[in-house]
Amino acid sequence: MSAFDTDLLSDWVRRKHNCLLHLRDLGRRQLELVRDGGMSELLDVLAAKQQLLVELQRVERGLDPFRGQDPDKRPWRSPEDRRRCAEQLARCEALLAEIVSQEKQSERDLLRRRDEAAQRLQGVHTAAQARSAYAASAPSASAGLDMTS
Repeated sequence: MSAFDTDLLSDWVRRKHNCLLHLRDLGRRQLELVRDGGMSELLDVLAAKQQLLVELQRVERGLDPFRGQDPDKRPWRSPEDRRRCAEQLARCEALLAEIVSQEKQSERDLLRRRDEAAQRLQGVHTAAQARSAYAASAPSASAGLDMTS
Protein backbone atom coordinates (compact mmCIF):
# COMPACT_ATOMS: atom_id res chain seq x y z
CA MET A 1 0.00 0.00 0.00
CA SER A 2 1.28 3.46 -0.87
CA ALA A 3 0.50 7.01 0.12
CA PHE A 4 -1.39 7.18 -3.17
CA ASP A 5 -3.83 4.61 -1.74
CA THR A 6 -4.51 6.74 1.31
CA ASP A 7 -4.96 9.77 -0.95
CA LEU A 8 -7.60 7.75 -2.77
CA LEU A 9 -9.17 6.73 0.54
CA SER A 10 -9.31 10.37 1.63
CA ASP A 11 -10.95 11.31 -1.64
CA TRP A 12 -13.63 8.62 -1.27
CA VAL A 13 -14.29 9.72 2.32
CA ARG A 14 -14.60 13.35 1.15
CA ARG A 15 -17.08 12.28 -1.54
CA LYS A 16 -19.07 10.31 0.99
CA HIS A 17 -19.17 13.28 3.33
CA ASN A 18 -20.38 15.62 0.57
CA CYS A 19 -23.04 13.16 -0.52
CA LEU A 20 -24.29 12.73 3.04
CA LEU A 21 -24.39 16.52 3.54
CA HIS A 22 -26.62 16.84 0.47
CA LEU A 23 -28.82 13.97 1.64
CA ARG A 24 -29.20 15.58 5.06
CA ASP A 25 -30.16 18.92 3.52
CA LEU A 26 -32.68 17.28 1.20
CA GLY A 27 -34.01 15.35 4.19
CA ARG A 28 -34.65 18.63 5.99
CA ARG A 29 -36.51 19.92 2.95
CA GLN A 30 -38.44 16.65 2.78
CA LEU A 31 -39.59 17.07 6.39
CA GLU A 32 -40.78 20.62 5.67
CA LEU A 33 -42.72 19.50 2.62
CA VAL A 34 -44.31 16.56 4.43
CA ARG A 35 -45.41 18.84 7.27
CA ASP A 36 -46.70 21.51 4.87
CA GLY A 37 -48.37 19.05 2.51
CA GLY A 38 -46.29 20.00 -0.55
CA MET A 39 -46.62 16.61 -2.17
CA SER A 40 -45.67 17.57 -5.74
CA GLU A 41 -42.48 19.28 -4.53
CA LEU A 42 -41.86 16.31 -2.27
CA LEU A 43 -41.68 14.04 -5.30
CA ASP A 44 -38.94 16.26 -6.77
CA VAL A 45 -36.98 16.07 -3.52
CA LEU A 46 -37.35 12.30 -3.40
CA ALA A 47 -36.10 12.03 -6.98
CA ALA A 48 -33.04 14.13 -6.10
CA LYS A 49 -32.43 11.96 -3.03
CA GLN A 50 -32.61 8.85 -5.18
CA GLN A 51 -29.81 10.18 -7.38
CA LEU A 52 -27.71 10.89 -4.30
CA LEU A 53 -28.36 7.41 -2.95
CA VAL A 54 -27.10 5.95 -6.22
CA GLU A 55 -23.98 8.11 -5.90
CA LEU A 56 -23.55 7.03 -2.27
CA GLN A 57 -23.66 3.38 -3.36
CA ARG A 58 -20.95 4.12 -5.91
CA VAL A 59 -18.83 5.77 -3.23
CA GLU A 60 -19.33 2.84 -0.87
CA ARG A 61 -18.11 0.48 -3.60
CA GLY A 62 -15.05 2.72 -3.95
CA LEU A 63 -14.42 2.37 -0.22
CA ASP A 64 -14.79 -1.43 -0.26
CA PRO A 65 -11.10 -2.21 -0.91
CA PHE A 66 -10.14 -0.31 2.25
CA ARG A 67 -12.57 -2.05 4.62
CA GLY A 68 -10.43 -5.12 5.31
CA GLN A 69 -7.22 -3.18 5.85
CA ASP A 70 -5.58 -2.48 9.15
CA PRO A 71 -5.81 1.32 9.53
CA ASP A 72 -2.57 1.38 11.52
CA LYS A 73 -0.66 -0.06 8.58
CA ARG A 74 -1.77 2.55 6.06
CA PRO A 75 1.02 4.92 5.03
CA TRP A 76 -0.22 8.50 5.21
CA ARG A 77 1.53 11.53 3.81
CA SER A 78 1.30 13.08 7.25
CA PRO A 79 -0.34 12.49 10.62
CA GLU A 80 -2.47 15.54 9.83
CA ASP A 81 -3.86 13.83 6.69
CA ARG A 82 -4.74 10.75 8.71
CA ARG A 83 -6.39 12.81 11.44
CA ARG A 84 -8.37 14.85 8.91
CA CYS A 85 -9.63 11.72 7.15
CA ALA A 86 -10.60 10.08 10.46
CA GLU A 87 -12.49 13.21 11.54
CA GLN A 88 -14.33 13.39 8.25
CA LEU A 89 -15.27 9.73 8.53
CA ALA A 90 -16.59 10.36 12.05
CA ARG A 91 -18.67 13.27 10.68
CA CYS A 92 -20.00 10.87 8.03
CA GLU A 93 -21.21 8.52 10.75
CA ALA A 94 -22.93 11.40 12.58
CA LEU A 95 -24.54 12.58 9.33
CA LEU A 96 -25.76 9.09 8.57
CA ALA A 97 -27.38 8.84 12.02
CA GLU A 98 -29.05 12.23 11.46
CA ILE A 99 -30.32 11.14 8.02
CA VAL A 100 -31.79 7.92 9.44
CA SER A 101 -33.52 9.94 12.16
CA GLN A 102 -34.93 12.34 9.55
CA GLU A 103 -36.25 9.45 7.49
CA LYS A 104 -38.00 7.94 10.50
CA GLN A 105 -39.55 11.31 11.40
CA SER A 106 -40.64 11.87 7.82
CA GLU A 107 -42.28 8.46 7.74
CA ARG A 108 -44.13 9.16 11.01
CA ASP A 109 -45.32 12.52 9.67
CA LEU A 110 -46.46 10.99 6.38
CA LEU A 111 -48.39 8.28 8.21
CA ARG A 112 -50.03 10.89 10.42
CA ARG A 113 -51.04 12.95 7.36
CA ARG A 114 -52.38 9.81 5.68
CA ASP A 115 -54.48 8.96 8.73
CA GLU A 116 -55.81 12.52 8.93
CA ALA A 117 -56.75 12.43 5.25
CA ALA A 118 -58.49 9.08 5.75
CA GLN A 119 -60.50 10.54 8.64
CA ARG A 120 -61.54 13.52 6.54
CA LEU A 121 -62.56 11.24 3.68
CA GLN A 122 -64.57 9.09 6.08
CA GLY A 123 -66.34 12.22 7.33
CA VAL A 124 -67.19 13.26 3.78
CA HIS A 125 -68.42 9.75 2.99
CA THR A 126 -70.61 9.68 6.12
CA ALA A 127 -72.09 13.08 5.28
CA ALA A 128 -72.84 11.95 1.72
CA GLN A 129 -74.56 8.81 3.02
CA ALA A 130 -76.67 10.89 5.42
CA ARG A 131 -77.60 13.29 2.64
CA SER A 132 -78.58 10.39 0.35
CA ALA A 133 -80.64 8.76 3.09
CA TYR A 134 -82.39 12.03 3.88
CA ALA A 135 -83.13 12.68 0.20
CA ALA A 136 -84.57 9.18 -0.22
CA SER A 137 -86.90 9.53 2.75
CA ALA A 138 -88.09 13.10 2.05
CA PRO A 139 -91.25 13.48 -0.03
CA SER A 140 -90.47 14.48 -3.55
CA ALA A 141 -91.82 17.64 -5.13
CA SER A 142 -93.79 15.60 -7.65
CA ALA A 143 -95.73 13.86 -4.83
CA GLY A 144 -97.22 17.16 -3.66
CA LEU A 145 -100.78 18.49 -4.24
CA ASP A 146 -102.01 18.91 -7.76
CA MET A 147 -103.37 22.47 -7.95
CA THR A 148 -104.26 22.42 -11.60
CA SER A 149 -107.93 21.54 -11.21
